[in-house]
This record gives sequence, C-alpha cells and structure tokens, in this order.
Amino acid sequence: MKVLILGSGGREHAIGKKLLKDFHSMDLYFYPGNGGTDQIGKNLEKIYTPLELCLFAKKNAIDLTIVGSEVFLLEGIVDIFNNFKLKIIGPHYLAARLEGDRIFAKSFMKKYGVRTPKYKIFSCYQKAMDYLENTTYSVAIKTNGIASGKGVILVNNKNEAKKALNSILIDKKFGKSGNQVIIEELLKGNEASIISIFNGKNIIPFLSAKDYKKIGEKEIGLNTGGMGTIVPNPYMTSDVWIDFQKNILEPTLEGLFLEKLTFFGFIYFGLMITSNGIYLLEYNTRLGDPETQTLFPLMKSNLLNIIQSSIDQEYIYIYWKKLYSCCVVLSSKGYPKKYEIGKIIKGINSLKEPFYIAGAKKEKEKWITSSGRVLNLIGIGESIEKARKIAYNKVDQIYFENFYFRKDIGF
Repeated sequence: MKVLILGSGGREHAIGKKLLKDFHSMDLYFYPGNGGTDQIGKNLEKIYTPLELCLFAKKNAIDLTIVGSEVFLLEGIVDIFNNFKLKIIGPHYLAARLEGDRIFAKSFMKKYGVRTPKYKIFSCYQKAMDYLENTTYSVAIKTNGIASGKGVILVNNKNEAKKALNSILIDKKFGKSGNQVIIEELLKGNEASIISIFNGKNIIPFLSAKDYKKIGEKEIGLNTGGMGTIVPNPYMTSDVWIDFQKNILEPTLEGLFLEKLTFFGFIYFGLMITSNGIYLLEYNTRLGDPETQTLFPLMKSNLLNIIQSSIDQEYIYIYWKKLYSCCVVLSSKGYPKKYEIGKIIKGINSLKEPFYIAGAKKEKEKWITSSGRVLNLIGIGESIEKARKIAYNKVDQIYFENFYFRKDIGF
C-alpha cells in the first residue's frame, strides 16, 4: 500500500503515524513534509505543482492521496487527481470554497438556514467604518480569504476596528485574502470544533474538541494556527449535540446535496456555544490542526478503513477510547509574527508517544527548529486533568532557545 500525504505540519505527521499504527507494511510519501514525516516515510524534496504531484502519483502507483493542508485544496488538486482517476480524499475546488471563500460560505449558511452570527460584507474602507459608527461593539472582522488561519481580528472598540480595517483593506496585510471583509456579530460563549468525515451521503462527526487559537493565555492576542486542544470538549453536552445536529449539521448536508457540492473527505465545523444555542462560525474542508493530533490517539478504529468506507459510500461507525486527550503546542517565540529558526531542540529522543513534529528537522543527529509551531505534545488520561498533567510533564522534557507555550491548555 502506497499513500501520499500533502502538508508539512504536525497534522500530517499524525496522519502518517496513525496509518502506520493500523498497517505496519505501508509506504508513506509526504509533500513537502517535515523532519518527523521523514522518519516514518519519504519526503518529496523538489517543488511540485498540483499537476506534477498528480503525475508523481500516477508514475509511482500511489494507492491513495490524503490532503492535509487547505492550500492544495484551493489549488484544485482534487479535481486534477479525479481527472486522472486517482484516488484522493478531499473536496473538489467548488466545495473547498466553503473554507477558502468566507463570503461564499456565509451565503451558503444563510441560504440553507445554518445558524450563524449576523454579518455584513464590505470592500470599501469608508463604508465599513460608516457601518461601524452605528454598531454596538464587539465584532469580528474577517478577511474573505482564510489568510493561513490568521485573518480574523476581534475588536472591542472603534480604535481597534479602525486599526483592523486599515491593516486589511488599506495596507493589504493579508494580500488578496483581504480584498473584502466580513464584519460579524461577536458572540460570547465557548468555542467547539467538530471534525467530521463525509462519504457523499452522510456526515459522521468525530469527538468534539476545544481549540485554543490565540497566542496568549486566557485567549488574548493574535490568532494562530492553534496553540493547543483538548478532547472531548466539556461544553458539548448531549443537549448541545442535539442542537448541533438539528441547526448546523442537517442543513449543511441538505445544502451540500442541493448545491451539488458532495465529496469524499473531511468537513470541520468551527462552532460557538452560547446561552441562545450553538452557532457555526466557519467551515474547514480538511482535518484540523492541532485537533487531529489530539483526536487520533483516542481513535480505536482503523483510519484507512474509515477513509476507504467514505470513498465506497458505506456507513461509517468510529470507535473511540473512553479517555481524554490534551495537546500542548510548543512554538518559536515571536510566532505568529517574526520568529527565529535553527535552534537546537533537546529532549525529543526521550519523549514517549504520542507526540508529533510540526516544525523541526533533523541535521547530523540533532533536531533543529524550522517553523513557528515546532512540537505537539500529547497527554492521554482518564480525565482532562490527568491528560493535561501528562502533556505538561512532556513540555518539561523539551528545551530550545526562545521556545514558547501556553500554560492554560485544558482550563
């Protein structure tokens, strides 16, 4: 069995480790991969376009390609692979717009009655500011494009709003992603992430997760790709699950059918649980990071079988361990802005599983930092408290110059 995994973070390392745990005799290829994926498979070193990746898969008889990063989805890689009749898990380009085009996604939600915060769309700085003059704060200002997961700015007053709009629409901090903005009602509550798999007929949710997106403790500061996660989310009670099914999942499924956006792959619901019910903040059309790293150690079912059942449009039942999982992300100080790489990491070789490499490489038997998010350290326990303690004990085993982590994951 030959599998190609597209992406370069801890999520892709987690996908590879899970597949190998289920099937020991599998050949894994990663593009572009990282130092961790290089230990369990082969990283493709030259630069490939989506078409060249397709030709590589054809030439090397790749049995399955798994798209980790949304970047490839928004380049239409699934459409290219499908044209060559190659097996790939992920949405075609039009469906991937549910993640890559926030205005398209919000219009979809509104059309099919998916409960979502109220919003307005602007491409003109002055019109946006005029609207905010008559708005009671707080609001979320979002770029239309996803901007590597960092295009959401929460503002609490006029000065913050002006600064945010100026950086997006005038300074073009986020490039084309910021050609239009969504100004959205800012809801108060608890966030939840529900990664699911779609088999073209049904959406089957995974366990709930709580993601810690901000760089600072108590959820302050800039948005990141994620600084930690706990699974399951303690706020996803049985009543909230019922609300999610009725007001988010079911109308989403109806819309996917009616808009002809069905696909075989993952769909992720970014949610806010409020006193007035659960709301959908965003869709992602792939596995989340670092939610995946937190979920997979609890998954008893065979991942490859789950993916194959999706492609075959068979019903999927996923078995989970009755345990809790906590992921703490170690990052380079300065992330998500400017940070230094090339720092020697001590302690990786003594770490017990599960853990994942996110942004590090191995040079002459030494581990070196190579990105903003460096390591994902996982604790598994019979309670969130025990899982958290194990994760932070792993943190204590690692050191590199100018490393940073949040101390409140799990609270």
